[in-house]
Amino acid sequence: MLLTKSGTPLIGHPIADILGMLMNGIFNVLYSLGLHNTSLSIIGISIIIFTIVIYMALLPLTIKQQKFAKLSARMNPELQEIQSRYKGKKDNDSMLMMNQETKAVYAKYGVSPSGSCVQLLIQMPILFALYQVIYNMPAYVSKMKDVFVELVDKLIAVPGSAEFMQTLSSANRYAKQFTNEAFAAGDHEYISNTYIDVLNRASSADWSSLTVKYPDLSSLIESTHSALVNFNSFFGLDIGEAPRNIFMSAWKSHSYGLVIGALMIPLLSALTQFINVKLMPQQNSGSGRDGKGSGNEQSDQMMQQMKMMNSIMPLMSAWFCFTLPAGMGVYWITGAVIRSVQQVLINKHIDKMDIEAVISANEEKAKKKIEKEGVKAEQLRKYSSISTKALYNGKKSDGKGKDAGSGSDEGKTVIPENVDPNSLFAKVNMVSEYNNRKK
Repeated sequence: MLLTKSGTPLIGHPIADILGMLMNGIFNVLYSLGLHNTSLSIIGISIIIFTIVIYMALLPLTIKQQKFAKLSARMNPELQEIQSRYKGKKDNDSMLMMNQETKAVYAKYGVSPSGSCVQLLIQMPILFALYQVIYNMPAYVSKMKDVFVELVDKLIAVPGSAEFMQTLSSANRYAKQFTNEAFAAGDHEYISNTYIDVLNRASSADWSSLTVKYPDLSSLIESTHSALVNFNSFFGLDIGEAPRNIFMSAWKSHSYGLVIGALMIPLLSALTQFINVKLMPQQNSGSGRDGKGSGNEQSDQMMQQMKMMNSIMPLMSAWFCFTLPAGMGVYWITGAVIRSVQQVLINKHIDKMDIEAVISANEEKAKKKIEKEGVKAEQLRKYSSISTKALYNGKKSDGKGKDAGSGSDEGKTVIPENVDPNSLFAKVNMVSEYNNRKK
């Protein structure tokens, strides 16, 4: 990744740019307070504060998601009853009526079928963009970039420095930048950014070899490295390095304190994620009439898959936090702790809510919306209890889904009058009449 920020569509621009500005602002405030002169990691504290700000901004979505989970427990039996009523009916009329009834139930409870996915869809780009910000911190935090500028300018002025920079272990991931046309043309900004990229990911051995190669710059090299370590050190861990790499290098050097620190990040991530999952509202799989299941095989399978995902999530978070930069682990752990605290408070808030009043208000809105489409809500419930095939073919029904017989008005519709021509009822009728004319 080039220092001049990520160019990935959406994730790099504008999300990473916006998050980078927020991170830069937090960093500058902490820097002005003199936190960079303490033993605390200014980058680590910046990430924690950044996480709190992000999750507070997402709080309205979190509350909405939890309301969705609470209302879903009340809504699912009605959805399962609709699915059971139309089970085995594959004709267009039945499918359209089932969709209309399902839509009405969602409207009654004031939720969207995709309601539980909204927060995830918003958080995932933020997570990926945050990775770009943490991994390329000097590209987004101006004071971190300033640490490198003096040293890089002097290295560029030394003949052959570009060739030596490519021998450093951290240069492997930036090999394409050294062969880029802008680098070959002598673009100072591009060359400077490339040097900073390499030095930002350089190991202690790389910094030592740099000091040996350029003894005249040794004091500047050491001061730059010390400032970078001071920024990135979080309880002795390099926040820009993956715990896996820290673990491997610490194990080889018998630095068992760092070994424990590297393992603590993924372990804490798994633990906090496990607590977070346990605090979330759990769907009851035994919601059927007999208490043994939902009565719908597809619904039961989805419930089992959800439980499996809840079990796997802590393990996945541990793996991500072991392989991604430690700063991502700090973000992940802080986020899980904040979500857990939010969950406790939201659960108390939702438990005090008058759910019946919420449902009643949503039901009134749903009735008005349905009536705008040209049919009353009471009629929708009436038609849902009889055979749709009989209804649209003009046959009478016994109310149990069986045709009672046919009359001389075969092929005529019994759709209510004054129906909106754009409504589902009108479209179902149009399809039915077309089929009759073809016959």
